[in-house]
Formats: sequence, C-alpha cells, structure tokens
Amino acid sequence: MEARAVPLTHILRLQQTLRQRTLVMGILNVTPDSFYDGGRYADTSAAVQRAVQMVEEGADIIDIGGESTRPGSAPVPEEEELRRVMPIIEAVRARVDVPISIDTTKSGVAERALQAGACMVNDISGLGFDVRMAEVVARHDALCCIMHIQGTPQTMQRDPQYTDVIRDISAYFEQRLALAQQAGIPREHIWLDPGIGFGKTVQHNLEILSRLREFTAFGLPLLIGTSRKSFIGKVLGDLPPEERLEGTAATVAVAIVNGASAVRVHDVREMVRVARMVDAIVRTPV
Repeated sequence: MEARAVPLTHILRLQQTLRQRTLVMGILNVTPDSFYDGGRYADTSAAVQRAVQMVEEGADIIDIGGESTRPGSAPVPEEEELRRVMPIIEAVRARVDVPISIDTTKSGVAERALQAGACMVNDISGLGFDVRMAEVVARHDALCCIMHIQGTPQTMQRDPQYTDVIRDISAYFEQRLALAQQAGIPREHIWLDPGIGFGKTVQHNLEILSRLREFTAFGLPLLIGTSRKSFIGKVLGDLPPEERLEGTAATVAVAIVNGASAVRVHDVREMVRVARMVDAIVRTPV
C-alpha cells in the first residue's frame, strides 16, 4: 500500500508547541469498555462533538483509540478496531484542524489512520506487538510514541517485577529506539512514555513520577498518562474513576515539574489550566 504524507503542518505545530509549553493530549476512546469513558463516544456524532469540545478547551492533539487496554482487557480484531476509529478520524479531520494521534498496536490500523490524516501513532507496545508497525510509521514519516509495557493488557498487572523500575524502563527504551531508528524513523519524530499503570504496582507508578527527570537524558519528549488511573484511586482510599480528578491534577503537576513534555488526559479544560499554571512557575519563556 502506497504511503500518503501525514499533515506536515500538524507535526511542525506539535514540535513548536513542545518548545514553548507543556502539550495537552485529549483522550478520545471510541470503545464500549474503556475503564473511564467506555461507551460515551462510540457514536460518531458524539465523538466528533467531544473532539470539538476538547479543542475549544485547549487540547493540542486528539488521541483516538478503538481498543481498550485496561488491565485484563482482551484484544479486538483489526476489522472491528477499524470500524470504530476510521469514521471518527475522518469526521474529526473534516471538522477541526487539529493534530490527530491514533492509539493502536496494529500496523494495519495505523496505516489507515495515517492515510486519513493522523500524524502520530501512539503505541502502548512500543512498536513491539506488530512487527510491521515501525516500518509503517517510517514510511509515512509520522510521529510515534514508544510506551513501556511489561507483558500485555491481559497479563500486565498479575505480578509486575523490576530490579530498578527506572533503569529497567530505560533499558527497554534503548532497545526500542534502536529498532525504530533501524526501521527509518527519525529520532526527532519519537516520543517516550514510561507507561504508568502498564505492568506497574502503585509504588512503581509513584516512583516513576518522582524520578521522571531521569528519562530526560534521552533528549526526547516525555508523554505521561496518569488520567484517572487506578493507582490514584488506591492512594486516595479506593476512589472510583469518577472521583479521581484532583488526584489526576496532582500527578499532572508533578509530572510537568519533573520533566514531562506532554500529558494525556480525559479532563482537558481542567488539566490545561493545571499545565499552564505549572508552566508559568517552572518553564523559562522562549
């Protein structure tokens, strides 16, 4: 299949934004079973309305996903994932001029999304579940986010173990970066995500946030996704996802202070405000 160039203006916009302030990625799950917003945006009109709303609230990029990766979730067939995401990607592109990321581990889904105007692949498997993924990203000259995961969504929370969580994740990043660059993905097109909640205990997640700055040694943008995740609920006394807004805000603030370049969130309006306030304190104006 012949590659079509992704929107270069969107890539340049994101790269410029990263130099100026923390970037906010809005989550748009078009799934029936995601842990917080499953079923809310499976309808195309509802999904597009939410995308427009997130842009109005300050989202810099919309991350569209058609397969839940919550702990214990089962894989979705490629045909079903395409059925969920493609109409929404096309409709969002028609309504708003905003960079779109496709949240997928499947090269076939990534290919179709990039052809439809997405400019980034956000792969929770770090290009690892599908051997064609790196080649597809390189051929489309797209951005990609390499996330760390231990195991698969079905197995990752059974008994995660690390010798040193930061060093182990860093070794993983080294290996995946080598694979990406061998496939032809330019280093400047790569983001890193340590994978909060993806094969980590509560203590692992807290340690990642407290030691996040160690990952800045890679010289690449760091994307952090803590939004309403279970470790927040556990720390705050077994709160359900609906009551984790303040805890999310705290993790977003700490992540930015400790070197995050971008945050992936459900609550765009509130977290844009958090990010702007923290940026005013810790970022040197460019």
